[in-house]
Order: sequence, then structure tokens, then C-alpha cells
Amino acid sequence: MTAPRIVTVADIEIGATRPVALITGPCQLESLDHARMMAERIAAACAPTGTRFIFKASYDKANRSSIGTARGLGLDEGLSILSRIRDEFGCPVLTDVHLPDHCGPAAEACDVLQIPAFLCRQTDLLLAAGETGAAINVKKGQFLAPWDMEHVAAKIASTGNARILLCDRGTSFGYNTLVSDFRGLPIMARTGWPVVFDATHSVQQPGGQGTTSGGQREFAPVLARAAVAVGVSALFIETHEAPDRAPSDGPNMIPVDEMEGLIGRLRALDDLVKGWEG
Repeated sequence: MTAPRIVTVADIEIGATRPVALITGPCQLESLDHARMMAERIAAACAPTGTRFIFKASYDKANRSSIGTARGLGLDEGLSILSRIRDEFGCPVLTDVHLPDHCGPAAEACDVLQIPAFLCRQTDLLLAAGETGAAINVKKGQFLAPWDMEHVAAKIASTGNARILLCDRGTSFGYNTLVSDFRGLPIMARTGWPVVFDATHSVQQPGGQGTTSGGQREFAPVLARAAVAVGVSALFIETHEAPDRAPSDGPNMIPVDEMEGLIGRLRALDDLVKGWEG
């Protein structure tokens, strides 16, 4: 077992011996005004507990269920918005990348590049992301065992980049269903890389609504609490002011006006589990 590492993103330290960090924001970028509104409300929800957050939103949802569903604003407009959110709110930002040639531009605008679960074994993408020097949050494929993530991380680390986060987002279980095996979190932590738990996509029902994915958002807080009890380094929780009207992943997202209470409960549990005082 490798000793736990700390990955620093801006001024946030992420690791098993640090207070749980939060990756949060809407699934898909909608506009600059919408991103500003969400960042402001997330900051207000985090303020009472002093929880540090990384603002998350995607400029392109390249793995939508059908050709007719909205993919997002695109690379140029999306990265411009994310860069402005980082500058205006002083928070680090994260976005997905799907192609190797997107990694360089994305790393100029964002602090963290996220490798989608379906692409976690794409060597060229992992190497291109690692070579940027940005922090990399790589999601465990729904089809992978947790111990397989050691090899995924090694591809990124081969570039000299040691700023790696491993993220669990559930495992395929039959058709249109995922299941979370919480043994996988400490198993991935044996690699030494900080472990993130994605409570949003773990309750997704992939393709469950035919042309879009379904989900059971009522269980996202339940799984988040379980992950904190295991001792994860960070949580990934998508949020929106009106999830049922969101362009993607609405069934999985937490209404933003519920986030303050949820964050408070999660931080109290994290303090208990990790033994923090005050």
C-alpha cells in the first residue's frame, strides 16, 4: 500500500488526511449568467462550513444517449466562461475533456481536467491530459474493477504528472443500472492517489429514459454519506437551480437550495470520521 498523497488544486489540498473537498456545479454549461448564478449560490452554500469547492461544468457532453440531445456550448465559448468564473469567484474550475487536442486549451482555462469514465483507458487522452501539468480527475469506468485504476493512474504518472485523483461513479449492474461497491474506495486508495466519490452519476440510470439517462437523485445524499464514512478525499455532486429543467443529468442533480444543508451534514460526518476538531 502506497502512502496517501496530497494533490493541491489552487489553494485546496485534497487527500485522505484533509477535510473532504467538494467538486460541484451544473452538469452542462448553459450561459455565462447561469454559471455566475450557480457559482454564487454554491459559494453561499459552502460558506457556513468553510468547505472548499471546485466549480464543475462541461462545455461538451460528448457521450449523450442520443444524437438529438443537447451537448453544450462548445470548446471556445465554454472555456471562456469557465475562465471567467475562476477569475471572478476565485475558485478553481474543472471540465471534461474527450479528445487529446482539447487538453491543452482546457488546461489554460481550468485547474482540473476530468477524464470521463467511458474514456478512462484511452491512452492518448490520458497522456495528453497528464502532459498539461493540470490536476487530472479520472473516473473509473463502469466496466472496470477498482484495482484496475492503478494502471490508469500509471499512464498519467508516466508523463511526470503526480496530480492525479481517482473517481468512482458506480459499476454497471445489469441494464440501465449502476451499483456502488464501497469496498472499491479503500481499494483505490491503496494506490496512494486521493479518491473522489461521484454521488451524482452513481445514481444515474444510463439510457434509462430511452433517448436520455434517468436517475434517482433522492439516493445521491445517501451514497455521499456512505462515501464520507469510508473516508474519501473529495465528493463530486452536481447541482442545479431547477434540475428537472436542466439540459442534462437533471434526474441525478441536487437542487442548489438544498446544498447548504447537505454540505453541513457531510462536513459534520467527515469531521467525525477523520477526527477534526472544531
